Amino acid sequence: MKSYYSLGLMSGTSGDGVDASIIQSDGVNTYKVILNKYFQYDKYIYENIHWLISLIKDSRDLKRFSKDVKKLEKIITLFHAKVVKEIIKESKININLIGFHGQTILHYLGSRGSDEKISKQLGNGKLLAKLTKKKVVYNFRQKDLKNNGNGAPLAPIFHKLLVNQNNIYEPVIILNIGGIANMTAIGKPWGGLARIGMASRDIGPGNCLIDHWMRKYHDKYDKDGLIARSGKIIKSRLNKEIKIEKRRQWNRRLRSISSLDIKDYITTYLDTVFTEGLSLRDGAATLTEFTVLTISSWINTYCKEMDYYNSGKKTKVIVCGGGRKNKFLLKSISKKIKHKLVLIDKYGIDGDFVESQAFAYLAIRSYLKLPISFPSTTGVSKPCTGGVIVKN
Repeated sequence: MKSYYSLGLMSGTSGDGVDASIIQSDGVNTYKVILNKYFQYDKYIYENIHWLISLIKDSRDLKRFSKDVKKLEKIITLFHAKVVKEIIKESKININLIGFHGQTILHYLGSRGSDEKISKQLGNGKLLAKLTKKKVVYNFRQKDLKNNGNGAPLAPIFHKLLVNQNNIYEPVIILNIGGIANMTAIGKPWGGLARIGMASRDIGPGNCLIDHWMRKYHDKYDKDGLIARSGKIIKSRLNKEIKIEKRRQWNRRLRSISSLDIKDYITTYLDTVFTEGLSLRDGAATLTEFTVLTISSWINTYCKEMDYYNSGKKTKVIVCGGGRKNKFLLKSISKKIKHKLVLIDKYGIDGDFVESQAFAYLAIRSYLKLPISFPSTTGVSKPCTGGVIVKN
């Protein structure tokens, strides 16, 4: 099969910069990483991303702040164009496709009181194609949403290729800890994994609660979890909120909502009675433990079923994403689950660039009109391709 050089551009919910990856792949069975590089946003872009995220909660807000949205979208697109030109110059590779995810400012699936489904990423694919003179694939989530899907997670089909190509033996769970934590379960097909032996969902907060708490005190994140480690968990508040969160999870499952936005947690658990009056350290400790309990609950549930349906083989839990660098968070999760956590880096895979590589791969699949989402990954009605293709 023909292979393509594809550049994936990913900006996560931290909103601090762009992960860029060039891969060579046929869009089906093989991929090769050519280059990974991170480009940090300047202070203006970073602050305005988080300003808009704090303001926009639904489609009415998107209309209300449309001028600000369009202004920042153009600035972000121009930044991505510079990234593309720099990385092409450095790699000296003739890129066939660009997978342009854009910057998410809203991912709303009716989980906060409405049946409206909307996912908004800042990024003008037409402008990027014009500036770079390359084919651009963007707006990856819209076709999935229009076909009754949740629009996320989209990386599972790449996770499956990654597992197969790197000889990581199944059953396995890929745990991605970004702003939101999500997991991809890969193993012998059964009810939960459907016929394709793959299932995925967002499972709760990843870095979002901890990062936003730290941001209140002018720090972007809790390095290695040292602040949380030094604080005290306020168990009376934690236990109450965990019970509430379990009810929310059950309600989302009844409504077939398997994808989450950071606002599902930030508006519920920050600037509320849960954290009111807490010191920096105690707030970090309590929010970290909340994150740990939410993630470990889902992991234990899936691992138990996967072990059973895979003839007792112990499921491996492999961690990627920025949250894997929070040593205290990972250690705390390890204590709560019955399976060993392994960093994806142990397999020679850079855990910072799995998502950007995934969108490079999804761009190829979209270009070839191959599915990128499935009923067992996003809840979409049938396997669905995605991405708007702009041909230069």
